[in-house]
Amino acid sequence: MRDPKLARLADDPWLEPYMGQIQQRAKHIQFVEERLTGGKMSLDEFANGHEYFGLHFRDGKWSFREWAPNATAMYLIGDFTNWQQLDEFALHYGDGHGVWEIELPAETIEHLDLYKLKIYWPGGEGERLPAYCRRAVQDEETHIFSAQVWKPEKQYVWKFKNPAKPVGAPLIYESHVGMAQEEAKIGSYLEYKEKILPRIVEMGYNTIQFMGIMEHPYYGSFGYHVSNFFASSSRFGTPAELKELVDACHEAGLAVIMDLVHSHAVKNEEEGLSRLDGTHYQYFHDGDRGYHEAWDSRCFDYGKPEVLHFLLSNARYWLDEFNFDGYRFDGVTSMLYHHRGLGTSFGDYGNYFDGSCDVDAYAYLALSNKLIHQVRPDAITVAEDVSGMPGLGALVAEGGCGFDYRLAMGAPDCWFKLSNDIPDEEWNMSWLYHELTSHRADEQVISYVESHDQALVGGKTFIFELIDKEMYYNMHLDAQNLVVDRGLALHKMARLATAGAAGHGYLNFMGNEFGHPEWIDFPREGNGWSYQYARRQWNLRDDPSLKFHFLADFDQALMKLIRDHQVIGSGDPTFRLINEADKMIAFERQDLLFVLNFNPTKSFTDYSVDASPGTYKLALNSDAPEFGGHDLVQTDQEYQTFPFNDGENDRNLVNLYIPARCAFILQRMNN
Repeated sequence: MRDPKLARLADDPWLEPYMGQIQQRAKHIQFVEERLTGGKMSLDEFANGHEYFGLHFRDGKWSFREWAPNATAMYLIGDFTNWQQLDEFALHYGDGHGVWEIELPAETIEHLDLYKLKIYWPGGEGERLPAYCRRAVQDEETHIFSAQVWKPEKQYVWKFKNPAKPVGAPLIYESHVGMAQEEAKIGSYLEYKEKILPRIVEMGYNTIQFMGIMEHPYYGSFGYHVSNFFASSSRFGTPAELKELVDACHEAGLAVIMDLVHSHAVKNEEEGLSRLDGTHYQYFHDGDRGYHEAWDSRCFDYGKPEVLHFLLSNARYWLDEFNFDGYRFDGVTSMLYHHRGLGTSFGDYGNYFDGSCDVDAYAYLALSNKLIHQVRPDAITVAEDVSGMPGLGALVAEGGCGFDYRLAMGAPDCWFKLSNDIPDEEWNMSWLYHELTSHRADEQVISYVESHDQALVGGKTFIFELIDKEMYYNMHLDAQNLVVDRGLALHKMARLATAGAAGHGYLNFMGNEFGHPEWIDFPREGNGWSYQYARRQWNLRDDPSLKFHFLADFDQALMKLIRDHQVIGSGDPTFRLINEADKMIAFERQDLLFVLNFNPTKSFTDYSVDASPGTYKLALNSDAPEFGGHDLVQTDQEYQTFPFNDGENDRNLVNLYIPARCAFILQRMNN
């Protein structure tokens, strides 16, 4: 939910030349909503297409409806017709708005029956999966997908309530069910519940983000080429098993969000929405605008009421049916701009108001956020946007999109550029601090060192960027290696700096808290269909003879401190120090003082740092022996501030000994 302390769009003087456009966007959002609801219903009442379309068993009979305005004939085919086209399973043209429908007796269709649509259109025909189908399964031999009837005798009964919005701020553990297991295989919902969920609880995160939940035909797409928007991926198990996993997360007090992919859709025709009724433009733009060259996928037409009905209903469905607590909206930048954000640096405000914004997509995002928070006031919505579009986190009534958070995508770019391209002694502390703390006054951001994006094939995890091949030879406790020492130190410091300076939330991708090596690569023809890199090597973290557990233990201690002191979400950091020559940064949050020495070679004695007056103790030390450090600082000592006048200001300083490549968190004991 939006922080009431956030600024309004009108408070930004740089937006003054564009307020006319912002007000026009607000009017367009209102126009689209009135167009959809007709002023006769609420938005959440409108967003119930999943209860009207698709296959349903009600009042002792089956009903099925599909929107296909270009179709000339339509049949249900499946196990119940012996996959033959039969007249008694022909759909009838219904309300004159492109809707086809049929009613069938109860005994006609059974639980687990497979089925499809046989659709005819001018000049062609094809078999299709229904747009609103709630389950799709793949044949192990032919690899062909079919819709599957899901009507078990016993419906899943929810045991636990959705938790309240995380206290303080969301600490998000981004994860993928299929690649969560140690074994080289596709993991399941129940395996995740049994083996992975307890780890997340122990590590201290309060929110889980699931990728790849919506059904997708190609596993290697990571779940981002969605074919069946209302079907949970059958690779990982049944709908009931997904509900059991979500329920278990709620039992543990964790909020659960999922990736909502409404930015594009798979171009596959038999499994997906593309050419469902024979046209390219039913759900998508026609021509070049309907195709995303960089992603090889189809782009929705957000100006069509029927498309908005489909997408808004989808946003509601996962909250209603599976008790999710919100969404990370994928690919928002691609949605917002006609140029998809490709080749644009967004160097000034003019890039947001130069006519490139897709105002229909903007309106959809605003209405989706409005809907989600109507249905679930405590829901969490996160925008994956690299452009920094003003208004993403602002109120819809002000012309904003109403997102709770935006991913701070500049932070990982900064960390990887520093580690890859710039010698340690030349790191720019001002740039780093800016990237860790920068955000618009009207939005909240989720900060992170690395998500799944940084480690996809062609890239590496942050620890692998730092240590590379030495990870294979020098991660044993008795190994002495300067490259490994540097990598471990900077890995801890990056997480401490990012989480400590985070304004509103923090995210970590599964396994990266313990320095998962290498990269992520799903089974594909190019790697011999191997699962070698589509899994998580938990044994590395659990082996006491290896150094990985130092990073995991440090992350766990950091998350506990961040959570216990409600550091994130407590306002912006109080700046205390940047020294470019010494490579030092210091800032305060609540009663904690963060001090980081990024100097690769110099330790400092009696180093003066501005601080709130009081007595401090060491709360967390990245160089502590339990975290694989060199144990150069006495743990039980106290630090007392002293007054100082620099000739212009009265200040309070604390003197510290801080080793090279070391970070402290000091806790103030009295005010």
